[in-house]
Amino acid sequence: MEKKALEMAQNGGFNLIQEGEFTYIDQGEGDVLILLHGLFGALSNFHEVINHFKKDFRIIFPFLPLYSLSLKKSTVRGMADHVGQLLDQLSIERAHFLGNSLGGHIALVYGKENLNRLQSLTLTGSSGLFENAMGDGYPNRESYEYIKSKTEYTFYDPKTATKELVDEVYETVNNRGKVIRIITMAKSAIRHNMRDELGAFTMPAKMIWGSDDRITPPFVGEEFNNLMPNSSLSFIDECGHAPMMEKPQEFNKILMDFLTSL
Repeated sequence: MEKKALEMAQNGGFNLIQEGEFTYIDQGEGDVLILLHGLFGALSNFHEVINHFKKDFRIIFPFLPLYSLSLKKSTVRGMADHVGQLLDQLSIERAHFLGNSLGGHIALVYGKENLNRLQSLTLTGSSGLFENAMGDGYPNRESYEYIKSKTEYTFYDPKTATKELVDEVYETVNNRGKVIRIITMAKSAIRHNMRDELGAFTMPAKMIWGSDDRITPPFVGEEFNNLMPNSSLSFIDECGHAPMMEKPQEFNKILMDFLTSL
């Protein structure tokens, strides 16, 4: 596990557990809420969500092994299997799932074969239908300004891309082992289109989308909503690809209203 992520978990007062191949946050009590981060995601993306919901839910935040699995397993399916194995180990039979970007796609791939285990599903900026993938090989990855602009592109307000976040992305894409896995994972996501399978997701579902998302534009949220039988869609204005990070208060209110309505 990255040292920076470990420090963030400890500084945030989160209950961090490391058991064998699994590293995860297990916080709070109640119905289980699984949080799944994206390709460049981290604990910081869900910091506000965890703090808001830990009073009413048992939060499970797996640190997905994006850079430690073999290339063969660096796929959406590989990540879904990892999540499933963790839930089995924790004896979690049913849970609410929330996934951002690749994390939403992972929830969909896991859920396709475990529909009865999804109490509800929330997608925000999810891949699985269409995305302007960042896994393009990074031809200019040695340029800090290039990586900075790519990171800022994720958000409506470029200031959300702090220097710390840009530094982290820059380090990641300039590590050969990591960038190869990122590209492999991104290509796997593009190949694994879920359009024909979404009709089976009959559990309550919520789409929370940034109205200014340029990675998975608003029509993607609308398409998910149209294809899932029991879903609803909410947009957050002046917000990009990571609403829970860029507009946490609005995001948390929409999610809480949805979950409590169940």
